[in-house]
Amino acid sequence: QVQLVEHGGGSVQAGGSLRLSCKASGYTFNSSCMAWFRQFPGKEREGVARIYTDSQYNVYYVDSVKDRFTISYDSHENTLYLQMNGLKAEDTAMYYCAAKDGKRLCAGPFGQRAYDYWGEGTQVTVSP
Repeated sequence: QVQLVEHGGGSVQAGGSLRLSCKASGYTFNSSCMAWFRQFPGKEREGVARIYTDSQYNVYYVDSVKDRFTISYDSHENTLYLQMNGLKAEDTAMYYCAAKDGKRLCAGPFGQRAYDYWGEGTQVTVSP
């Protein structure tokens, strides 16, 4: 049974940093598409960053987080990370880790329906 468990959320002031982690179990995501999504109250989850885990260079970021967030994957720990620097109040949201089944590519629309496995989420709150 595949499980994704996020850690690292919390409350910070604007300009601060947080590092989210997502520990996977039940499957080794060494050649897989994994991603971070976030959800604002009353809205659908939106993609933040995604990575094809066989390469740290096969990454994509939405414009709002480019140059501030970094997604990475540690194959030894089977853990996905999101380093968030320069946090803004508008980054306040629930953050979710997600993964596609098997070796499905990251290509295509960056929508929640394309992902098969989800964590429970971790709250990030940024005060102005």
